[in-house]
Amino acid sequence: MELRTLRYFVAVAEELHFGRAAARLHMSQPPLSRAIRRLEADVGAALFDRSPAGVALTPAGAVLLDEARALLDRADRARDRVAAAAGAAGGATLTVGILGDGGGPDAARLARAFRRRHPHAEVRVRDTDLTDPTCGLHAGTVDVALTRGPFDDTGLTVRELRADPVGALLRADDPLARRDRLRPADLAHRRWFRFPAGTDPLWQAYWHAGRPREGPVVRAVRECRQAVLWNGTVGVTVLGHEPSEGLAAVPLDGVAPSPVVVAWRAGEANPLVGTFVRIAAGVSGR
Repeated sequence: MELRTLRYFVAVAEELHFGRAAARLHMSQPPLSRAIRRLEADVGAALFDRSPAGVALTPAGAVLLDEARALLDRADRARDRVAAAAGAAGGATLTVGILGDGGGPDAARLARAFRRRHPHAEVRVRDTDLTDPTCGLHAGTVDVALTRGPFDDTGLTVRELRADPVGALLRADDPLARRDRLRPADLAHRRWFRFPAGTDPLWQAYWHAGRPREGPVVRAVRECRQAVLWNGTVGVTVLGHEPSEGLAAVPLDGVAPSPVVVAWRAGEANPLVGTFVRIAAGVSGR
């Protein structure tokens, strides 16, 4: 009975839906279903009642859920103690990449919680602009990234922490700024701020609402705002923050919420990475 399989089981038990559990685990549904079947064969009992109406835990499944949570918690605490010991021994360093807009309250709470857990570890923070959503993971310059998706996650493990609704960023005096809601089609003939050539195509496509755009090239959040303010261009922005003076943000239908994620290289050996990920998930309630 492997810890990974138990994590799969807990995800299905908490979601009570194989599709949602697979999405949460960043895997496809067939291998998840096979893993659960193997686990049921291993324990010699059905763990889920499967019916057209959905999935429900059996009595045996409810017992295993309690035990699995306890085992996984013990495993996580063991990893944390090892990482803490490594930090206390000196020389333990964690390099964290943070995207340009990643300095919000969740990041501050994460920093406080991590410092309480690992007071002797050295944390190096690398702020990155909007041209590299992996914050240096692919380049090997950081150990873990607090960033936004989507991006090319080849060789990476990605865990979503939350998803923020997005809107169209406009000048406050733009006629469209008086609308209650907009769709990308309403902005089809406008100039958009865009990222430099060579930027991750998935990332570029998301912030361009799925279409190639023409307009000024930007590299930082502040440059996006200035491009709108000075040139009357438009673009996609995260909602929930008060727009700068002279700007307005209108909810944008047809564009999925922007996922805030923690990402790291698959097989990362730095024990502080696992602790960072678990604390980040706890701070965000995920």
